[in-house]
Amino acid sequence: MSSVNYRQIGNTELKVSEISFGTWAIGGAWGKTNDADAIEGLRQAMDAGVNFFDTADVYGDGHSEELLAKATKGKENEIFIASKFCRAGDIHDPKTYSEESVRTYLENSLRRLQRERLDLYQIHCPPFDILKDGRVFDVLDKLQKEGKIRYYGVSVETVEEGLFCLENPNVRALQVIFNIFRQKPLEQLLPRAKEKGVGILTRLPLASGLLTGKFNKSSSFTEDDHRYFNRNGEAFNVGETFAGLPFEKGVELSENLSWIAEGRENMTRAAIRWILDHDEISCVIPGFRNVKQIKDNLKAEDAAPFSSKDKEQLRTFYQKEVLPHIRGAY
Repeated sequence: MSSVNYRQIGNTELKVSEISFGTWAIGGAWGKTNDADAIEGLRQAMDAGVNFFDTADVYGDGHSEELLAKATKGKENEIFIASKFCRAGDIHDPKTYSEESVRTYLENSLRRLQRERLDLYQIHCPPFDILKDGRVFDVLDKLQKEGKIRYYGVSVETVEEGLFCLENPNVRALQVIFNIFRQKPLEQLLPRAKEKGVGILTRLPLASGLLTGKFNKSSSFTEDDHRYFNRNGEAFNVGETFAGLPFEKGVELSENLSWIAEGRENMTRAAIRWILDHDEISCVIPGFRNVKQIKDNLKAEDAAPFSSKDKEQLRTFYQKEVLPHIRGAY
């Protein structure tokens, strides 16, 4: 397997594999899961040099955290873990962000992860008014001083929320949706984060699989897969599923992008490579369900970078062909 490159998460001491992995898919809500495949995938990733995994307390109701505990046992000092909180409660209720609630969420995550502290703790796509209220940051400051968390950050849905969080000096990382179909962060958010020394973790690099080029308009998903039950934002923000694009339109757009695979073996590697070509990015966190996906994603490091002409072509494609079809705030 290809050798892994590392990047710093902003001005933190965390030096992480530039291709790391998210664990939403192995926890649940992406169709059928297999724990043995998940554990083997995590182990293969670590063997290849991956040292960072992103999870959340609601992924499989804590199941992905438990899987990470098993896979990383004995490697707690060399494998960094980020988790998230707030979605196990009512995200609109200020009580969800009280010291008592956050402490409980954190203790539960630490227990499932079998760790004494978390490397990065993120607020999990909270409403903007909660961020503006600001009290949750005081709670996180306190937990950081106690040594329960090394750093904290915010997983955001919109560029506006991200820019707001960058004004808080203790926010050390932002997690954003960023891919060829979601290029808005390029304008202001990425340059500003770099200037502030804040790390950027990019989720949904493959737009829920659209950018693998493997779907056609008749592709279907099981009822327990968010690509079925959240297709139009029925369960949570529509941007988290197919980058906010209607599925059929997304398939059509991905077919028009097949050229990116030329000289890069496939669209998956090309789509991840495009993200890595932006040095403001600390790491990309694709999901996975098996070893094959781990290996394929890691090979993106060896894919040819995009030329400035290619990047310009993709920027124009995004603005003219993609942007008019994106739904939801972003």
